[in-house]
Amino acid sequence: MKNKYLILFAYLMLTSLGLWAKHNHPIDPKATRETKALYTNLGKLSKAHVLFGHQDATAYGHGWSGDPDRSDVKSVCGSHPAVIGMDINSISSGRSKEEIEKAKESLRKNVVDTYNRGGITTICWHFSNPVSGGGFNWKDSVSLPAVKYIVPGGKANDQYKRILDNIADWALSLKGSDGALVPLIFRPYHEFDGNWFWWGRSHCTREEFIALWQFTVSYLRDTKNVHNFLYAFSPDNRFLTEAQYLDRYPGDKWVDMLGTDNYGDMGRDRYDIDTAAKKLKIISDYALKTGKLASFTETGLESIPDTSWWTETLIKTLKKYPLNISYVLVWRNDSRSPTHFYAPFPGQVSVPNFLRFYNNPYTLFEKDLNNIYDKKKVSKK
Repeated sequence: MKNKYLILFAYLMLTSLGLWAKHNHPIDPKATRETKALYTNLGKLSKAHVLFGHQDATAYGHGWSGDPDRSDVKSVCGSHPAVIGMDINSISSGRSKEEIEKAKESLRKNVVDTYNRGGITTICWHFSNPVSGGGFNWKDSVSLPAVKYIVPGGKANDQYKRILDNIADWALSLKGSDGALVPLIFRPYHEFDGNWFWWGRSHCTREEFIALWQFTVSYLRDTKNVHNFLYAFSPDNRFLTEAQYLDRYPGDKWVDMLGTDNYGDMGRDRYDIDTAAKKLKIISDYALKTGKLASFTETGLESIPDTSWWTETLIKTLKKYPLNISYVLVWRNDSRSPTHFYAPFPGQVSVPNFLRFYNNPYTLFEKDLNNIYDKKKVSKK
């Protein structure tokens, strides 16, 4: 009887992997060779590994900023994260032209340097409200529900196009030392199931959000010919079923990667490994069915006071079920705040446990990646 169930489990796993292999291509049929390779190789590596990511890792860290080839993670373990998160808010906000150009060049250098080293960049977008004050957060009596204004037919759609034009121009300027365009994982409008951002659930209808997502992808891909983006969909953790997760999903034709941002179950509000793992399983299962990638797009424990968080909470969550999670990204280390950090730095109390996390064969860092942008040669070093 035991062998019977093992055979059934193996069959289901192979069937799932076969479904993924059948559909394993980006939603952009004109995606660059390197972008297609990144998509394929993230899927391959996720069968046995998870890549570690850290937001703004090489831009600044705990007590420093702007140092070349530095990250707090590298200072601790000798390697940069495999995935580095960056934010494009600085090139789309209401700054002066000179400030925006300076920000574009700084971002460009960081992204290109990461690519040249063999690492991966994902970009999020804390997009300041384009039709009112209030910044990217929703502020009562200040913020306007911008989504309905910037979608097609809205009075600010042309203004939104100009913002996307600027992002497209920047994306098409990202050339690596090999002359190729640098692939990026683009994760716009994250945590849309909460109400803290102006694109959140209470500030736009389901139909308006889906229209915004589809227009953004279509305009960048089909109008501006940006073919070095993979598009990541990432609500917060407010779901317990596949149907709830997909409530504002724009459709399989519009998403490359499924993710979730989950701090609440990972120690911020409670320690609930079972629930966090079930949510990742919902994402991983749907990704396997549809040939998508799955990722744990944001998590972490601020200040990391839990000295065993990396192995006893994070790895245990990721390994509770058979999951195909391509990467996990923890949030940033502020350069000035003594308490706002999510990755260890030399002397931080979780360093010994983080080194166990780093040395676990399951986790991959930048130093472990080999030809991630080549479909035929990828391997773990």
